[in-house]
Amino acid sequence: QVQLVETGGGSVQSGGSLRLSCALSGPSLNYYTIGWFRRAPGKDREGVSCVSWRDDSTYYDDSVTGRFTISRDNSKNTVSLQMNNLKPDDTAVYYCAAAFMQDVQRICVEALGDYWGQGTHVTVSS
Repeated sequence: QVQLVETGGGSVQSGGSLRLSCALSGPSLNYYTIGWFRRAPGKDREGVSCVSWRDDSTYYDDSVTGRFTISRDNSKNTVSLQMNNLKPDDTAVYYCAAAFMQDVQRICVEALGDYWGQGTHVTVSS
């Protein structure tokens, strides 16, 4: 079983930056894809960005391309999401999740995950 703990949420003004971190623990992380997902008020959960634990495969939703950067540190078992130029539409609860598969795009597009963190709030004011 994989455990995930998110940190780094908060409130910023439009145009600001935040960095989310996800600390992972558990066996065989090499078999997982790790993703950041979000659920905005009144909306379905959506994939933001995903990264393979095994190689450099990444995926970004069109809405965050060029503004968000996902990275992982295998030595520290962490996955981070650097969010720049934040917009009010980015306001949501952000979740880190691990999916036991390697199709990075599918995991993000379909918001798939076998294990989920508790979520962290991000609020962007205009």
